[in-house]
This record gives sequence, structure tokens and C-alpha cells, in this order.
Amino acid sequence: MKKIINTIFVILTFAALVLTGCGSAPQSADEGLKVIASTSFLADIAQNVAGDRLTVESLLPIGADPHAYQAAPADVSKIAESDVLILNGIEYEHFIEPLLENAGGERLVIEATTGLTPHEVEEHEESEEHTEEDEEHGHEAGDPHMWLDPNLVITYVENIRDGLSEADPDGAESYQSNAEAYIAQLQDLDAFIREQLESIPAEHRLLVTNHEALGYFAERYGFEIVDTILPSFSSEAGASAQEIASAVDAVKDSGAPAIFLGEVENADLANQIAAETGIVVVDNLYFESLTHGEPAATYLDMMKHNVTQIVNALK
Repeated sequence: MKKIINTIFVILTFAALVLTGCGSAPQSADEGLKVIASTSFLADIAQNVAGDRLTVESLLPIGADPHAYQAAPADVSKIAESDVLILNGIEYEHFIEPLLENAGGERLVIEATTGLTPHEVEEHEESEEHTEEDEEHGHEAGDPHMWLDPNLVITYVENIRDGLSEADPDGAESYQSNAEAYIAQLQDLDAFIREQLESIPAEHRLLVTNHEALGYFAERYGFEIVDTILPSFSSEAGASAQEIASAVDAVKDSGAPAIFLGEVENADLANQIAAETGIVVVDNLYFESLTHGEPAATYLDMMKHNVTQIVNALK
């Protein structure tokens, strides 16, 4: 009987300790706050602000092109379970509205580009070969590719910092400290890019791209955009025969040595133009997605890789 009483005492004591521990141990923020970013590069930027306090998940998988992305039923569930949703904005996430409607519920939505003024859409000649789909992916709100200028990403970081602090006030000091540290890394990245680009003569700073992705990069670092094969901010747009002929003429007239494409883009038109002009197609850049491991495992790595490829093609 004494042995049974002692056993019961031990069990009750252990249960009391467990309950006491559950009541007093601090809960980490990520146990109660689910954060999703639309793309892998945006999730990486946000993770640097969140630090160890939160885990930021990317809605789109590695290697997905947001311009062409077709939402899956699982995406609705992810958004439905989220407390914070981080978007680039400027209609970059064209697929997000129906997902939000179907997910329901409430969440804090952070638009990383808030406070920034996008490049406006340039007028292009109409073509019978343009379709409604081309217009749908035209991003009439302006050029969303602001992350390709690391100086503009500083604003991304500040907006994410403020949003996470609103969602998790107890972590505000941590988010502020993390943001300051990452901004310093972005400034170092800008210095790295400027140093690397010094090897390119001014007259060689010519960019031909598949779609209008490098406008902010070109503006920041003194490049001329000679032409874009697809006259759109989306890699899913189409090009007319007239526009392809115009691109060929622009390449020949400028002496641009290369066409630059993102890794997820279709290179058919670029290869066609390269065959007619004798220039090189550089199709291993990463504009829209990170990679599993090298060469673009993080946003910083992605930018350094892109700059290295551009320098090698133009110097």
C-alpha cells in the first residue's frame, strides 16, 4: 500500500511540475504567428528581419515564375492559416486576389514596396498578335521589379520590420536590430556591385532583356536598356513580329553584345534574335526566384551572381 501511495505521489508531483513549466516557460513567437511571403527571395529578405523569432515561409516554391504561376488548392490553405502575408505589391502577385477571397479570415498584409514610386508603363504600338492574356500580365500599375536594386530593398526591409512589429509588438526591438544589420549588408552589396561594374566601360553598359525586369538596376548603376524582346513587365507576355524585328534592329544599331534572361524564362525568341545578330544569350540569371543552394540560395547571393554574369558578358 505504501508503495502505491509513493507511486501516486511521484506521478502527481511530475504532473504539477509539467503544468507549472507550461505556465511559466516563454512561448516563442513562431508558435502563434504564421508568416508567409509570396516568393522565395521575398521570404529570404523577410527572414533576415524576423531572425530567430519567426519562420517565414515562401508561398511559391523555389524555381517558380510568379508571372506564370498557377495557384494550387494547397495555397489557399497556407494563406488561410497565415497571420501575416508579405507581398511585393505593384500587382506583381497577379494570382493572389482569388486566393485571398477563397482563404477568408483576417491577416496582416505587408506590401514591401509601400512608399516607393514605380516606373510607369511605357506605351507600345498595338499589335494584332497581342492577346488578352498579354494585357492581363501587363502589370499596368507599373514595374514591380524593385528588388533588383538593393537600395530599394532597404525600404522593403523597413516596411517588413514595421509590419512584423505591428503583428508581434513583443519582438519589435529584435526586428529593429535585425533590420539594421541587414540594411548594412544591403549597403555592402551596393558597394560590391559598384566595384564590379567598374570593369565595364561606359559605352558597353548596354542591356537587352527578355522582359522589362532590369529597369531599376539600370537606372541605379548607369546602364542603358537598349531593348526588351517582350514589351512587358511580365515574362508571360507575347511579342509581335514587328517587335521582334525592332529588337533585332536595336541590337544591331547599338552593338550590344548580349541578351540577358532570367533562368525561368523561355529563351526561344532570344535565341532567334541571337542567331540573326550574332550576340550571346545569357540565360542563367535569377530575377524571380532563389535556388536550392548555389548560385542563388539567398537574395544577396542572387544579386552577386547576376552582377557577375552581367560583368563577364559586357566587360
